[in-house]
Amino acid sequence: MPEVLYESRDGVAEITIDRADKYNVLTHEVVAELRLAWERFNASPEDRVAILKASGSKAFTAGANLRDIPHDLWRAIPGAGIAVDKPIIAVTAGLVVGGGLVLVQFADLAVAADNSVFSYPEAKVGFSGGLISSLAARIPHKVAMELLLVGGNIDARRAYEVGLVNRVVPLGEELATARTLAAQLAANAPLVLSLLKRFVGQTLAKGPTELAANARAAIETINTSADFVEGITAFTEKRPPVFSGH
Repeated sequence: MPEVLYESRDGVAEITIDRADKYNVLTHEVVAELRLAWERFNASPEDRVAILKASGSKAFTAGANLRDIPHDLWRAIPGAGIAVDKPIIAVTAGLVVGGGLVLVQFADLAVAADNSVFSYPEAKVGFSGGLISSLAARIPHKVAMELLLVGGNIDARRAYEVGLVNRVVPLGEELATARTLAAQLAANAPLVLSLLKRFVGQTLAKGPTELAANARAAIETINTSADFVEGITAFTEKRPPVFSGH
């Protein structure tokens, strides 16, 4: 069974982490399937906006599976491991832990149910991927530092006050609110949306891990291309390569 679902309606892609019975914990499978979902969204001529959500009301995600940490989470983070120029709205309910906070951080807009609790406990666990560092470019510096270094949490109202989310709504209303926002975005000029998203991405400060992810993603695009295969094949066959630019 897939662990990430993709539904398309009226120009909006709804991408769902579907592991409610496991608090939507981030596994290797979730990372791989989420990456494929972003690739599908990028390639879709119909889908202009994405809503990223999770099944159930207890957790957007309880974070990484600590028994088998998916250290390649960066591959599934839009704006870090994969470029996504179209708008993304994150929708949260319940626990938003670790990598879940990173996903919200990199979304363009966010709607939180009033039971959402945001936390980043890596300092308490003893490992870090580092992508969270650019949170300080998105919310006030001291707020980000307390959240990251103390390893505590903030509730939905505080997340709204510091600018981490755009809306806080009663539990059960978060998806409808996000769909309303998505419909408004989908009705706007897609070229303008993409341009402004790219320009804002260039304006925001980026942490070292985010920059490294951007570079690695760009390199992997080359090293998994048809031209890469053609170049290696031509070399082994001792003939001039015929590159296509793909």
